[in-house]
Amino acid sequence: MLYALCFLLFMIGLYCAVIKKNMVKIVIGIMVMEYAVNLFLIMLGYRTGGIAPIIDKSQLEPSTGQLTAAFLNSSVDPLPQALVLTAIVISLGSLALMISICVRTYGKYGTFDITQIRRLKG
Repeated sequence: MLYALCFLLFMIGLYCAVIKKNMVKIVIGIMVMEYAVNLFLIMLGYRTGGIAPIIDKSQLEPSTGQLTAAFLNSSVDPLPQALVLTAIVISLGSLALMISICVRTYGKYGTFDITQIRRLKG
């Protein structure tokens, strides 16, 4: 059910990005899509009752120094968290670029409406 809600959130963002004519609404739609993907990735790595994957001496076998099977079976996967953290930083940079393009376009044409911008281009 939660994955379907992530898909619904992604589809709302896609609707805003494709159907809307205002550049700011298009940017908001793209950001909603990015956050839906981030939420989906975090939910893929979630485990009910999972523990943080922080290793100390209590998780190691005393004789071999290997990780215990109980720790490996109960810890949360840290890879999706690292990927989402990287994606958040990249999306922040892309958001700054999109907003700066919107500001420059508004300064040149005086509108955020893409149909009027196409008409004014000549």
